[in-house]
Amino acid sequence: MSEQLETTPDQVSAIPPEELEAFTQKLIAAMKTVYDPEIPVDIYELGLIYKVDVADNKDVAVDMTLTAPGCPVAGEMPNMVRDALLTVEGIGDVTVNMTFDPPWTPERMSEEARLELNMF
Repeated sequence: MSEQLETTPDQVSAIPPEELEAFTQKLIAAMKTVYDPEIPVDIYELGLIYKVDVADNKDVAVDMTLTAPGCPVAGEMPNMVRDALLTVEGIGDVTVNMTFDPPWTPERMSEEARLELNMF
């Protein structure tokens, strides 16, 4: 009986490490162009991006959340992230999944975001 392997973060990518790192930096730069409309900080620094998976063909899957489930842009935000990522040269298909597990907390913010919001 053969088993199918599950893709895990530890699985080796067919993309050379240097190329994957450069591609990842481009993805991060693209996500940093998307801002929460109520907070003057980009979604990446806010800690709203939980996971980014890059497949060998450069299809990208993103798991993200919002600062609150009732956020007024809940329906628009995944499309905003998808549109930003589609500007990255060489990217394949983009899937953005919304999750509220675990719920977002201010502790997820980067130091840069905390400084921007005067939350020391």
